[in-house]
Amino acid sequence: MWTYDGTKRPSFADNPGPNEESVWDYPRPPALENDTRRVEVMINDVPIASSEAAVRVLETASPPTFYLPPGDVNRELLIPAGGGSICEWKGKASYWTIEAGGQQAGRACWSYEDPSQAFKEIAGYFSFYPAMVACYVDGESVKPQPGGFYGGWMTAEIVGPVKGEPGTGGW
Repeated sequence: MWTYDGTKRPSFADNPGPNEESVWDYPRPPALENDTRRVEVMINDVPIASSEAAVRVLETASPPTFYLPPGDVNRELLIPAGGGSICEWKGKASYWTIEAGGQQAGRACWSYEDPSQAFKEIAGYFSFYPAMVACYVDGESVKPQPGGFYGGWMTAEIVGPVKGEPGTGGW
C-alpha cells in the first residue's frame, strides 16, 4: 500500500497546468478556503442553493468539497434523513434528503452542526453530492468524485488522480 507523507507531490500525480490545482498539493489534515465564485445547486431545474460565499474543504487526494452558508440554501426543500457518519477531521455529519420538482434525492446533502474546532467555520453549512443533484461553479457543470462514496466536486481546474478512481482504495 502506498502512503503519502505530505511533503511532496507523488511521482504518479498529474502536474497542474495554468489555472489548475493538483489534489496532491492539498494538505492533510484538510484546509478551509473561502471561495467567492457563484456556486449553484439544482434538482429538476429547481434551485436548491446559490452562493458567492462558499467554503472549500481541500484534502490530499480528493477534489474540493464546497460548503454553502445556510442562508444561501432553500432549507424548505431539505428533509432530515436518518443516520449519520463520522469524519476523522470534521466530526459527526447529519444528512438531508432533497425534495423538489417532483423528485426526491435521498441523503444528497450533509452538514456538520457541531464540527471540530478546526472546522467551526462550516458549522451549519451544507454540502451536496454532485452525483445526486446538479452542481455548478461559475456556470461549469460539476462532475462527481469517482467511486460513488465521496462528495468531492470535480471541475476543469482539478488534476489528480483522485481518491475513488480504480486502484486508489489504499489511499
